Amino acid sequence: MLSTLARAATRRPLTVILLWVLFLLLGFGLGTGVFGRLSDNVPEVPGTESERAAQYLDRVDPTGESITAVVAGTAVSDPGLHEQVERAVADVRGITGVAAVPDPYRTHGLTAADGQALIVPVTFKGGLGDDAEEKAVDAAADRIKQIDAPEVHVSGGPMLGKQLGERAQQDVKNAELISLPVVLALLLVVFGGLRAAGLPLVIAVSGIAGAFLALFGFSQVTDISVYAIQVTTMLGLGLAVDYALLMLVRFREERRSTEDVVEAVHRTVAAAGRTVLFSGLTVAVSLTGLLVFPSVFLRSMGLAVAAVVVIDMLAALTLLPALLARFGAKIAPAKALPEGEEGRFFARVARFSARRRLAVLATVVPALLVLALPVTGMKIEIGDATQLPASTEARQLYDTVDAHFPAGTGVSPVTVVLKPGTDSSTADRIRALSRTAQSRELPGGATVVQLQPSGRVDGKEATDLVKQVRELRGTAPVQVTGPAARLVDFRAMLSDRAPWAALTVLAGIFILLFAFTGSVLIPLRTILTTLLSLGAALGVVVWVFQDGHLAGALGAEGLGALSLTAPPLIVAIAFGLAMDYELFILARMREARGRTGDDQEAVVTGLRRSGRVVTCAALLLAVVFGAFMTGGFSPILQIGLGLTLAVLIDATVVRMLLVPATMTLLGRRAWWAPGSLRRVHDRFGLHEVPAPRRELTHT
Repeated sequence: MLSTLARAATRRPLTVILLWVLFLLLGFGLGTGVFGRLSDNVPEVPGTESERAAQYLDRVDPTGESITAVVAGTAVSDPGLHEQVERAVADVRGITGVAAVPDPYRTHGLTAADGQALIVPVTFKGGLGDDAEEKAVDAAADRIKQIDAPEVHVSGGPMLGKQLGERAQQDVKNAELISLPVVLALLLVVFGGLRAAGLPLVIAVSGIAGAFLALFGFSQVTDISVYAIQVTTMLGLGLAVDYALLMLVRFREERRSTEDVVEAVHRTVAAAGRTVLFSGLTVAVSLTGLLVFPSVFLRSMGLAVAAVVVIDMLAALTLLPALLARFGAKIAPAKALPEGEEGRFFARVARFSARRRLAVLATVVPALLVLALPVTGMKIEIGDATQLPASTEARQLYDTVDAHFPAGTGVSPVTVVLKPGTDSSTADRIRALSRTAQSRELPGGATVVQLQPSGRVDGKEATDLVKQVRELRGTAPVQVTGPAARLVDFRAMLSDRAPWAALTVLAGIFILLFAFTGSVLIPLRTILTTLLSLGAALGVVVWVFQDGHLAGALGAEGLGALSLTAPPLIVAIAFGLAMDYELFILARMREARGRTGDDQEAVVTGLRRSGRVVTCAALLLAVVFGAFMTGGFSPILQIGLGLTLAVLIDATVVRMLLVPATMTLLGRRAWWAPGSLRRVHDRFGLHEVPAPRRELTHT
């Protein structure tokens, strides 16, 4: 397959390049339409009680979405402001699609006790089409913003998703403006020439276009979270640079032994292309664990990110060979260094780890376990506007309300649906759970009871309230929904499905690594060492964002919990990325072992010839992830920090120290497999095309 791709790319390079140009235009044209289709409904899980209750309300409740406005910064009793607010309220009530707008001056709780702020909630009619609802929401928000006051903020409901989508688009642009020049500068240092340095960026742009197009495609059939833009773009950009770097370094090496550019491309694809193929497959398999969860958000993220990984892999295996066949003659071969000079630092590290293998294990493993300790106390929550940057309107509204109104004002209630057949005593006990319980009748005989929690929207008070209602109802036809109920159901879903997701991923990774190496011990060793680095990275994320240590240095704050999006995405993506570096190193170790038959020296040679690429790739990925952390959106900061740390820890501590130590400790046994599995590998495993016996440099 790889040789077929190489021949196709080198036989008609201009055709291949043109096809990719059309793909880029499609991605940056049609694909960017995804920014207008983003959703902030992350915790929805089909089939759960909270989701069934929400769907029931959508069918029978005559009221629909709502938005909230806050007017502040001056005395609300001012006659001029009072008149403006009353006129605005009257005008908004007359907008088609608006169901209710209470008068903030005559409704208890909507005017601040300090007299410096007031809240204007706007509720829309149920059953509106998307276009009609968007038109009504925009008209209401525009009219309220005409109020002349120092502070007028409008957000919530359908506006929040739109505001987050606009913020996500801006954050992606800023991250690209920051990361691409820095990546180019680092590539110039690595390759010493603009042509070679520019090619990975071409592949990276292809990855970004692929991210947009994949997300747009999935948005046609399912909700796409606002988080998906940053996550898929950062991964698409980072992996594209990784794969292109691996291929280019190998191409420059092959150019030292042949003046035929096409032949050098074929050799590159046959050797480094195999590693790229397996790397892409392992990252994609790592993301299949997300498909085990019934959450629409996790499934769509898994599919979208896996699609981007495959696009990056295909770009590296088709577009890059075509570019090299067309322009590779102008790329200088790698400089030949005296025997023993190439990768000398990494060879020294490998020999040190091999000689002191027990000391390395006794030092590194406990250190990583200590870093991972905070994971034992990890909490996840939906979060509120405090996760957003201070410049976003939703955060400004939250901060203004928090500054002028009692704690808990504006917090979404726990919504209890009492269906026909619920006895009055059960209803009374449920209402008694909150002193401010409010009830309203629905068509068909059902009743909605809204219980106001005393703390955060997804805090302990709110989730305890959900559990109390579910305990009190007995066999009565009572269902609970709202953000707190969705969080309870989401946590239960994660707990139930996480073991199956882990089993799926580990089994897939084991099979791929066995196909790559023919060993059963190397996959086990790889999984264990990767879990160590992953646990350490996630532990630091908990320590920073949950416990609040050094969070201010990242422009964030300790929130008492992680975003429920962060842990599953960090685990799935980081596990796949760690396989990148493992495969880079194993490919060279296997090459050296096949050439010399010396297991101990193969470990040193493998690290000598892959260490530079692994280090450069990790640094470039860290730059990309770091650029996406400049947006200030807490869930993205958590994911960005987790992936950055996972990549750096894995590429340095694990791959440079633990891998040589454990491989040396295992010795020849590292490549062992039972006879039956060995025969399976000989028949079905992917094998390299035999290469000329010669000294090779790093890939």
